Amino acid sequence: MSDLAAFLSAHGIACERVDHPAVFTIEDVERDVPPLPGAPTKNLFLRDKKGTRQALVVVGAHKPVDLRALAASTGFERPSFGSPDRLLRCLGIAPGSVSLLALVNDTARAVEVFIDRDIWTADAFHCHPLVNTATFSLTHAGAEALLAATGHSYRIVDIPA
Repeated sequence: MSDLAAFLSAHGIACERVDHPAVFTIEDVERDVPPLPGAPTKNLFLRDKKGTRQALVVVGAHKPVDLRALAASTGFERPSFGSPDRLLRCLGIAPGSVSLLALVNDTARAVEVFIDRDIWTADAFHCHPLVNTATFSLTHAGAEALLAATGHSYRIVDIPA
């Protein structure tokens, strides 16, 4: 996590941080994460049918995601959840820690990024800092700076529920 802190500092990206017990579900977050400014999120790490494309999908914590409809709106063919091994290989993290901040580990820029319009228009949103025992509040400007610093292009989409 010190590498992440150094990366954020070097790029002028400030985050508000809270530490908490490990969280794996939205219910865990609601129970164990102290209040932070911004919108809570859930982050999905997906692969396509052939296993040649990976995607990080960022949506509001309570928004259901229809993967079939997601495929139609993003062109990501038959998405399914990526395995823990693929997640470790692509983003350098374990399940439960997926967030936009993990893009710092994707130096090959192999992961495509889709952000739900509702989250993108929020002033700030929540991200795990590579572990699920802390949460950061990342401002919209901070998210833009992070994506620019990592070299990731992204698409703002209306994620279908």
